[in-house]
Amino acid sequence: MQDDTKQTEEAKAKRTAKNSVFLDLFQDKSYLLKLYKTLHPEDTDATEDSLTDVTITNVLTDNLYNDLGFIANNKLMILVEAQSTWTVNILVRILLYLAQSYHEYFQRTCQDYYKSRKVKMPKPELYVIFTGNKGRKPDKISLSREFFEGADIDIEVKAKVICESATDDIINQYIIFCKVFNEQTRKHGMTRKAVTETIRICRDRNVLREYLARREKEVVTIMMSLFDEEQIMKSFIRSERHDADRETAERMIKMGKLSLDEIALCVPSLSSDELRELEAEVMQLA
Repeated sequence: MQDDTKQTEEAKAKRTAKNSVFLDLFQDKSYLLKLYKTLHPEDTDATEDSLTDVTITNVLTDNLYNDLGFIANNKLMILVEAQSTWTVNILVRILLYLAQSYHEYFQRTCQDYYKSRKVKMPKPELYVIFTGNKGRKPDKISLSREFFEGADIDIEVKAKVICESATDDIINQYIIFCKVFNEQTRKHGMTRKAVTETIRICRDRNVLREYLARREKEVVTIMMSLFDEEQIMKSFIRSERHDADRETAERMIKMGKLSLDEIALCVPSLSSDELRELEAEVMQLA
């Protein structure tokens, strides 16, 4: 019994260790219900118990991308967060997420789609929550229109786009929270002060006030962890670029057609000293 409890605690810790505010907020059933009622105010019978969280745990993907899934009243609700950079590639993410969600749903409900009996499946509803400036963003996007010039293709994905509005619902409060955070990082950089100021400002403005008051320490930890992840990713990208530039420079030196100054223009991540050292290594191997 003790081992089972330990395994449960470890599983929970693994799920939440690198979570985002988006997922942390809506894994709370009270806020998830508010989200659902924002999208379906007509469903007055919905309760916390009637919602089933089916969010896919992303083990190998970038945790800065946030995907939320739940089932309510035979509807499979999938919400994908698009941060400040807009891309219609999010439709591809939705398509893959939807397919995986149905696959897991059939497993949970013990339905075999290889048998002749028709399976039962919840109706999909797909949303993109965009936390950047709306500008001329469309209210709806579709796979056929964005990737196939509106052609009648054999598979279609349509998603509603939710941007900041004048409402006071839980979704809009989250979007405002993200915008305040972006403002504070521009002012204070990727620092703890940017995080704490975001929380203070949002509480003063009554934006996610209850959530932030109750889970302030967790929110700070989550957001600082995301800073760490972003810095690690940037460091990894710089390292990969440096290695690629070094291989390119080595090939150029071996060709012997360009001077080190000319090669430096092609591989900006390498210093003059590094190029001289690389040249010496190449000459020794020649």
